Amino acid sequence: MSVPFDTVNILNVPFIKTTNAGFVQQLQTDILAHRNRFVVTANPEILMYAREHPNYQQVLTQADYITPDGIGVIQGAQILGTPLPERITGYDTLLTLLEWGSQQHQRIFLLGAKPAVLKQVTTIVQRDYPGIVVAGARDGYYDDEQTVVDQIVAAQPDMVFVATGFPKQEFFIAEHRQRLDALWMGVGGSFDVIAGAVKRAPLFWQKHHVEWLYRLIQEPSRFKRMLVLPRYLRLVKKIARQQAH
Repeated sequence: MSVPFDTVNILNVPFIKTTNAGFVQQLQTDILAHRNRFVVTANPEILMYAREHPNYQQVLTQADYITPDGIGVIQGAQILGTPLPERITGYDTLLTLLEWGSQQHQRIFLLGAKPAVLKQVTTIVQRDYPGIVVAGARDGYYDDEQTVVDQIVAAQPDMVFVATGFPKQEFFIAEHRQRLDALWMGVGGSFDVIAGAVKRAPLFWQKHHVEWLYRLIQEPSRFKRMLVLPRYLRLVKKIARQQAH
């Protein structure tokens, strides 16, 4: 397919070079035309994981749009001299699509999270986005993938949001997306945030690009995962130096 956006390559992953508004507008066009689309919202952790797991890197090459979901990606693009306009997070994109979907009476399928969280999310979506049809929902604790896919296909949604965390959600989408022409998007921990199980950083922290620090204070168990960031930045700087010579 011909991608409607220019891309910026960071660690062999092509990020779309556009704004939140431009991206959402493209998705709306795709959804209304019933095009099959696979969205990955990637942060440095995903980039480093892909680098160490070729099968996951392979899955990323199948995505239609990869967005910079993390200030580290924006910094990386800057270091490489190929700046990206702004962060495009999975969470914000999800909320914008729900808002639009409510006006357009779109059908959605929600997959992921714990049963209680999913129940809460379904209730909140139906309350806050009354025009949306929740065509189906399934928690992330399933044994038989095929049954889940059959359930999604039977529900005939326009948008499928998979919140089982990376790399699981991307492997799932890459394997099954051809069964249904819809928007397939991995949204990580977004259901937990919608349900209020996890708090998103207040605007001040987001604006100053220290959302990661807020999350670390909230969940100290993330510390080991956070160590990926300095490693990633060192690697990007090394690549930038090599390119300069």
